[in-house]
Amino acid sequence: MTVRAGRLFAYAWLTLFASLPSAGWSNPQEAQLKAAFIYRFAQFTEWPPPPLQEFHYCMVGEGPLASALQAISSKSQAGVPAVFRLIKSPSQAEACQLLVLAAVDRLDWQRWMRALKDEPVLLVGDSPDAFRAGAVFTLVLETNGLAFRVNNTEARRRGLVLSSQVLKLAREVR
Repeated sequence: MTVRAGRLFAYAWLTLFASLPSAGWSNPQEAQLKAAFIYRFAQFTEWPPPPLQEFHYCMVGEGPLASALQAISSKSQAGVPAVFRLIKSPSQAEACQLLVLAAVDRLDWQRWMRALKDEPVLLVGDSPDAFRAGAVFTLVLETNGLAFRVNNTEARRRGLVLSSQVLKLAREVR
């Protein structure tokens, strides 16, 4: 990524943060914002070869976030068509490049982590347990907006390369 592109990326994130309401979020607004973050996470991640023929956004759980992610994931990803799938079991996650485990408890995280082993799947969570359990990105709702944490060690273990720009903007990097 060029320095100019990096600055534009940082500006886009800062603009997004500045426009956030500080309190009283409704679920659809929160879900749309989380979906936008997830979409950006995918844009600033590199997957190992071979080149992707189709990009699969997958999600465990339903609700406003699933609807928002389905709407935003209709855009192509890295020049390939993108598909959104709701899944219920780890065996369905084999074709996923990005997997959102929404409202999953610690035991479920462990089950998903065992099943996915070291597959190149970008794991995204939205609970405090997710960061400790192995999510690459964890969304954190704070009083003044939405932030995220990054487990870069887990990303590298999975063969994923995260942009330095996204690492700079994270609340915490492990």
